[in-house]
Amino acid sequence: MCPPPCLGQLQGTSRSATFKGSSAHLPIPHHGGETGIRSHPRTVQQPPGVPVMFRKVVRQSKFRHVFGQPVKNDQCYEDIRVSRVTWDSTFCAVNPKFLAVIVEASGGGAFLVLPLSKTGRIDKAYPTVCGHTGPVLDIDWCPHNDEVIASGSEDCTVMVWQIPENGLVSPLTEPVVVLEGHTKRVGIITWHPTARNVLLSAGLHRCPCPALPLDAHSSAASHTLSQARLTPRKVEAHRGRVPGRVPGGWSELMAPHSAGCDNVVLIWNVGTAEELYRLDSLHPDLIYNVSWNRNGSLFCTTCKDKSVRIIDPRRGTLVTEREKAHEGARPMRAIFLADGKVFTTGFSRMSERQLALWDPENFGEPMALQELDSSNGALLPFYDPDTNVVYVCGKGDSSIRYFEITDEPPYIHFLNTFTSKEPQRGMGTMPKRGLEVSKCEIARFYKLHERKCEPIVMTVPRKSDLFQDDLYPDTAGPEAALEAEEWVSGRDANPILISLREAYVPSKQRDLKVNRRNVLSDSRPAAAPGSPRPGASTPAAFTSIAAPGGSLAGAGEAGKLEEVMQELRALRALVKEQGDRICRLEEQLGRVENGDA
Repeated sequence: MCPPPCLGQLQGTSRSATFKGSSAHLPIPHHGGETGIRSHPRTVQQPPGVPVMFRKVVRQSKFRHVFGQPVKNDQCYEDIRVSRVTWDSTFCAVNPKFLAVIVEASGGGAFLVLPLSKTGRIDKAYPTVCGHTGPVLDIDWCPHNDEVIASGSEDCTVMVWQIPENGLVSPLTEPVVVLEGHTKRVGIITWHPTARNVLLSAGLHRCPCPALPLDAHSSAASHTLSQARLTPRKVEAHRGRVPGRVPGGWSELMAPHSAGCDNVVLIWNVGTAEELYRLDSLHPDLIYNVSWNRNGSLFCTTCKDKSVRIIDPRRGTLVTEREKAHEGARPMRAIFLADGKVFTTGFSRMSERQLALWDPENFGEPMALQELDSSNGALLPFYDPDTNVVYVCGKGDSSIRYFEITDEPPYIHFLNTFTSKEPQRGMGTMPKRGLEVSKCEIARFYKLHERKCEPIVMTVPRKSDLFQDDLYPDTAGPEAALEAEEWVSGRDANPILISLREAYVPSKQRDLKVNRRNVLSDSRPAAAPGSPRPGASTPAAFTSIAAPGGSLAGAGEAGKLEEVMQELRALRALVKEQGDRICRLEEQLGRVENGDA
């Protein structure tokens, strides 16, 4: 018989006993190395006189038996040279039509865009999207148009691309729009979840003041100060208290990410190619990630200063902040959940990887905190708002852990772990509308190896072939709930939901068109009418075509509208004619049945 568990072993499990007859079932922790704590019952004798009690030992959940399975080799994407850039990005983005992967490229940055059906070995000469002059750091598909993708690069630009409906047949070098407002690399790109053409980018912004020596009174600093026309007193006012002279003298320069440099978050209207909001005073250090909430009214960020911040972008204000959410020095991440709570991953002071759940209304202490292991790879969380399941993938790991978030303690419930042999370089996840509902597929990941992309399918085993309503509630569809102008004016809206009962069929996508006008002229001071806003530009060829042809395009649209109206009138007349005919036939049938004919 196994020895009874100690109290420390039962942390995170139910401490209650389940009594049945003259015996009780106590949970015993499973020591197989899993992150979550599993238990099996052990029978012990019930003391005489103790009342019989009935309680559950295992928490009931329809996702307890979710299992992951990689696809066959012929359904993988082979011979892809995944980027080796040192940046904690997913390097992969997926939608129901295309797979995009950041790849190695000489002489600039590039990423590969493949139709989902193009599996097998990818030829080295396959065309790429290669308009950046520096390595691409992040990519993100537009949630409202499956043929539009945005990219951020070390060349300090954000580019938005229109992918042909059937994929690339030649290298794509001309973006639809180039957004220029950063002066350092752009490492984070994310679209607004409900407003059309609203894009957020984040990067390291260089302060206009030059880099200054730590000892402003040293001889090595005199040349820098004379060039900047600054006195040591001004340096002290700019930087605060200047450290005293170091014996022997030294002139170590400030690092680009230290005091005097701010990390900037920019929000763009891609439809007008202009900068909407600039948030340049809220982050004192490198930004690790950004996540919008459900309706796009707020976003949360994690920063190198170990703080999690919730920000109102339209007001440019800090709503709430949690310092030292995770005390470790390695990168952490935060995502908004559907109910407004915040889920974070990070490291403890002893470099153990952690998960935490926070309530923004009470940011003082976490609702739940779990330690995973002592690996050093950054944890990338992926959240499914329809099932409240969080999938956690560690960079360099060979496993995917998944947890269910509930309203009952301990709030974060471990479900299972998918384990494979090869470590993952990056990871992409398919939106819910791109899954196969007939196979009870609740998630699909695209795992990046060194030279391969391998889809991994997460499935709930069900015996019935019918549509499973509990697994597939209505999910966010591709239609935007707001236009950019409405969001800027202060409106918020939840995503427009669609049903997956009849299996999702992608509708025809419309091309992204850039109309250079200022939608903020009524809401805040702007430049003179007609003057382009600095920091946003479009390709010359695109501008020259779009501007002179405005009147012709308007005339063409008017002609098409008139054709549609004519067809509508003809259809109405046909419906009325058929309705009259049906009435006559019914009258004749009635007379025949009554013997009057």
